Amino acid sequence: MSDGAGAGAARQLKPRIVLIVDDDEMIRRLVRTVLEADEYDVVEARNGDIALELANEAHPAVVLLDIMMPGIDGVEVCRRLDHTAVKVIILTARDDPSLEDACREAGADAFLTKPFSSVELLDLVAGFAAQSPPA
Repeated sequence: MSDGAGAGAARQLKPRIVLIVDDDEMIRRLVRTVLEADEYDVVEARNGDIALELANEAHPAVVLLDIMMPGIDGVEVCRRLDHTAVKVIILTARDDPSLEDACREAGADAFLTKPFSSVELLDLVAGFAAQSPPA
């Protein structure tokens, strides 16, 4: 008879922290709701400065990053992140190949175009979180 301790221990080893970076509160709230329903721990930033601070403090496995924000934009935030420790998914409403190239050069791992489905979001996050080393 199994008491489920093995499954619980395995879950504790999985990186479950996701940092959402978007200046739109509604987008942050929606993404938080989807991720928390799938038992991710979520931290939020409304701009690039806060995102960089939280990335250093919270050590997320995945960063969901908007591009167009006041102050430090998403491309620069992406450039400054430690890509050995975190995977970056760009959230954007713009379908712009030159912007995508700039993000890839800055270290972005994937792109989700707004609007996106909850399934798309969770599939990408789960795939990248599984690749991250345990905290």
